[in-house]
Amino acid sequence: MENRCGVAYQLYSKKKDTSATWKTGNQTRILEFLLLGFSEDPELQPFIFGLFLSMYLVTVLGNLLIILAVGSDPHLHSPMYFFLSVLSLVDVCFSTTIVPRMLVNIQTENKAISYMDCLTQVYFSMLFPILDTLLLTVMAYDRFVAICHPLHYSAIMNRHLCGLLVFVTWFIGFLTSLLHITLMMHLSFCRDLEIPHFFCELTHILSLACSDTFLNSILIHVMTGVLGVFPLIGILFSYSRIASSIRRMSSSGGKQKAFSTCGSHLTVVSLFYGTGVGVHFTSAVTQASQKVSVASVMYTVVTPMLNPFIYSLRNKDVKGALGRLLGRAASCL
Repeated sequence: MENRCGVAYQLYSKKKDTSATWKTGNQTRILEFLLLGFSEDPELQPFIFGLFLSMYLVTVLGNLLIILAVGSDPHLHSPMYFFLSVLSLVDVCFSTTIVPRMLVNIQTENKAISYMDCLTQVYFSMLFPILDTLLLTVMAYDRFVAICHPLHYSAIMNRHLCGLLVFVTWFIGFLTSLLHITLMMHLSFCRDLEIPHFFCELTHILSLACSDTFLNSILIHVMTGVLGVFPLIGILFSYSRIASSIRRMSSSGGKQKAFSTCGSHLTVVSLFYGTGVGVHFTSAVTQASQKVSVASVMYTVVTPMLNPFIYSLRNKDVKGALGRLLGRAASCL
C-alpha cells in the first residue's frame, strides 16, 4: 500500500455497498464503521435478537421498578437507597447505549454505523462504567459511615453531601469521557474499518487507526488506574473497617443487620469488577473476537440486568417497597 492515508476503503453490508471514507486534501475522514457483531450465520440472528431484546427489557423494567420504589416509598428515603436509584438509572442508560443499536442492526441486516454515532457510543460506553465504579465507591463509604459511625450518620450523610457526591461522580465521568473523545477526533483511519464487536469499544477503534495512538493509550492506562484501581482500594478499605466494627459488636442481631445491609452491595461490587476484569483479561490473552464479545456481554448487559434482582432479593425494605408499589399499580387497573 503506497499511500495508506490516501486510500478510501469501501465498506459493505448485506444489502448494498457504502462508501466508508471521503478525502480532504491528504486526509481521509471516516463516514462509517462496520460492527461485525457475534456471528455471520443468518440462522442465529433471530435467536440473538430475541435474547438481547429480552435481557434489555428485563434490565429496563427491573431498574425502573427500583427507581419508582425508592421515589414513592418514604421508608426508602435514605442516602443508601438514593444512591441505589442513581445506580439503577446509570444501568438503564448503559444498556440503552449499546443494546438498541445492536438490535436495529440485526433487524435491518445493516451492520454499518456512522462515524459520529460510533464516537457517541464510545463516549457513553465509557461514561456509564465510570459512573458505576464511582457510585459503588460512594455506596461503600455510605455503609462505612452507617456501621462505623451510626450516631453521626444523619449529620455526615446529609442531603447536601449526597447531592455533592453524585454531582462529582457525573462531573468526573463526563470530563474523562470527553478527554478520550477529544483525542480520538484527531485520529486518521486507513485500514479495514471492521470492528469485531457488537458495539463501538474504545480499544477496538484505536486498533483501526493509522495515526499515532500513544497519547490515547497513555490516557487509557492512567484513567484505568485512577478510576479503576483507586475506587476499588477505597471500597476494600471501607469494608475492612466495616468488618472490624462488626467483629466488635456484641449483639448477634446487630451483626446480622449489618451484614444484610452490606451483602447486596458486596455482591454487586464483586459482579461488576469480576466481569470487568474478565473482559480485559479475555482481550489480553486471546485474539478471538467472539470470545471477547461474549465476555463483554456479561459486563455490558448481564450485570445491569442482575443488579435489581440482587438488591430486591436480598433486601427486605426493597422487597416491601416493590410489593407496595405493585399492589398500588394493580389496584389502579
